Amino acid sequence: MSDYQHRARKRFGQNFLHDAGVIHRILRAIHPKPDEHLVEIGPGQGALTGGLLDSGARLDVIELDLDLIPILQARFATRERWALHQGDALKFDFGRLADRPASLRVVGNLPYNISTPLIFHLLEHAALIRDMHFMLQKEVVERLAAEPGGGDWGRLSIMVQYHCRVEHLFNVGPGAFNPAPKVDSAIVRLVPHAELPHPARDPRLLERVVREAFNQRRKTLRNTLKGLLDAGAIEAAGVDGGLRPEQLDLPAFVRLADQLATLQPETSAHGR
Repeated sequence: MSDYQHRARKRFGQNFLHDAGVIHRILRAIHPKPDEHLVEIGPGQGALTGGLLDSGARLDVIELDLDLIPILQARFATRERWALHQGDALKFDFGRLADRPASLRVVGNLPYNISTPLIFHLLEHAALIRDMHFMLQKEVVERLAAEPGGGDWGRLSIMVQYHCRVEHLFNVGPGAFNPAPKVDSAIVRLVPHAELPHPARDPRLLERVVREAFNQRRKTLRNTLKGLLDAGAIEAAGVDGGLRPEQLDLPAFVRLADQLATLQPETSAHGR
């Protein structure tokens, strides 16, 4: 079965990478080594897979599309350090691959329709992951790497930066893919913090505060958070309730979440 017999599936959000220069640049950014354990999500027809294996690293790949399995098996089944898992990465337990903390290096050309939920799923396993390199829609990478004060700063920026250092590495045009998507793409590197720089007493409360704050991002915090924190509680956290959520940095949101934790002592014992 040749590579050209498989058509990209719209329902899987498939756009196959074929530009050799871009593939080489991505592999150079990842820089895999023989003693490492890589996990590739959505290998497609194996554009990156061969280069990852050529490094000598151990590689597990996770692919949902059953029609791609025989293509991948034909190309890589004889490679010693390669294992294929057919299934949905959104439901995959990455803990079963890791034998020690910070041991997995995760790679993927992620379908645009699942990129955000998949990143949140991986953050649940952040302690097991050394780094992540993803091809994503350029605007998603801009949101991941955003700074407070701009329109890109929001729930995704805050919750990912709570767990990881974010590096927007380079952009990739539509012509690098078949079929060509209607949007630009970008490569991002996410490196989980060895120690959280701004740990919240209860990360679930941080998630809740951030979600509520950005539900109506044009309103002030005093209005968007009134279901969780009154004006006095916001002020007690050292935050101006007259600001809009995009004007707050990560430490300010952590202070708001910790203030909420003091009002809900039964939930405050939960860790990262």
